[in-house]
Amino acid sequence: MRHHGDVDAAPGLLDFAVNVQGSAPPPWLRDRLVVALDGIGRYPAAAHDEQAREAVAARHDRRPDEVLVLAGSAEGFALLPALRPRLAAVVHPGFTEPEAALRAAGVDVVHVVTDEADGHRLHPDAVPAEADLVVIGNPTNPTGVLHPAVDVRALAAPGRVLLVDEAFADAVPGEAESLAGAADVPGLLVFRSLTKTWALAGLRAGYALGDPELLARLAAPRPQWPVSTLALEAVIACSMPAAVEESRRAAERLATARAEQAERLAGLPGVRVLPGTAPYLLLRLPDGQGERVRAAVRAAGVAVRRGDTFPGLGPDHVRVAVRPANQVDRLVAALADALEAVAA
Repeated sequence: MRHHGDVDAAPGLLDFAVNVQGSAPPPWLRDRLVVALDGIGRYPAAAHDEQAREAVAARHDRRPDEVLVLAGSAEGFALLPALRPRLAAVVHPGFTEPEAALRAAGVDVVHVVTDEADGHRLHPDAVPAEADLVVIGNPTNPTGVLHPAVDVRALAAPGRVLLVDEAFADAVPGEAESLAGAADVPGLLVFRSLTKTWALAGLRAGYALGDPELLARLAAPRPQWPVSTLALEAVIACSMPAAVEESRRAAERLATARAEQAERLAGLPGVRVLPGTAPYLLLRLPDGQGERVRAAVRAAGVAVRRGDTFPGLGPDHVRVAVRPANQVDRLVAALADALEAVAA
C-alpha cells in the first residue's frame, strides 16, 4: 500500500511514473527560495507561518484560521489518526497513503470501490452511514476521474469528517469541482499540494483548509516547527495572484497535451485509455499481458506506474503522466514494441 511512483522511476529511466510537472521549479520560484536560504539559520517563525496562512486564505477566499500549512499533503494524511475516527471509508481506486496511515494507527477502514464499467463514478450512497471519516481524491489518483462537486458534497454528514484530497486540483482547468473555498460544508477538510505543478516534491509543501476547530484537532500531535522556512516561503509564493494565473495557463496546456497523448495511446492495439481529467492517464493493457508489457517498457528505458498496488485495479492497469510530445514518442514506441513482443 505504500508503493508510490517514485519507486518505479529509477534513475536513468524516462519518467512517466511520477506526476510532477518538470524537473525543477520555475526560475522565479527558485530565485525566491534561494533568497530565503539566508533565513534557515533561524527556526521557522510564527509570523512566517501567519504570512503563509494569509496568502492561502486570500487565494481561496477563506480566513487565515481556516488554513493549516503542511509539510506536504503526506503530513496531513499522517495526522488523520488524531481525529480519532471509529470507521474510515476510503474511496478506491485512490491514493493509498491515507489508508496506510489510518491502518497503522489501528483505525478500522472500509473500501468504497468505484466501478471501471461505470467510469469510476462516485455513488455517495455507497458510503456506509456509520463511517465518521470519508476520504476521496478529486481528481482521483490514479483514475483521473473528476467527481462533480455536488456528489462530493453529498458525502458530508453530521458527525463525519469529509477529507477531499485535491493534490491535482490546480492542474484542472478552472480548478473545476474544487471545494477549497467551500467553508459552508460541515466537517470538510481539503488538502492541497504544491508538489506537482511547481516541481517541489523534494521540498514538501502543502496545506489543509477547514474549520479552525477541526484543524486544531488535526494538528494536535505535531512537533514544534513542523514546516520548514523554505516550505513556508514556497506556500506564500505559489499563492500569489501571478502564480495562480501561471498555474491556470499551465492547466490549460496540460489539458491539450493530455487529449493528444490519450489519442496516441488509444491507437495502440489492445490499449484502452480510461476517461479522466487530470495530468495523468490510466491505461488498461490487454488481459493478462500487463506485467510483461510493463517489464518490457522498463527494459526499453521508460518507467510507468504499476496499477496493481491500488485497491480496485489489477496488473493490467498502468498510469502514465502527461508529458511533452517528444517524450510521448518514446512512450508510444516502447509500448508498441512491448505489446508486439508479448503478443508474439
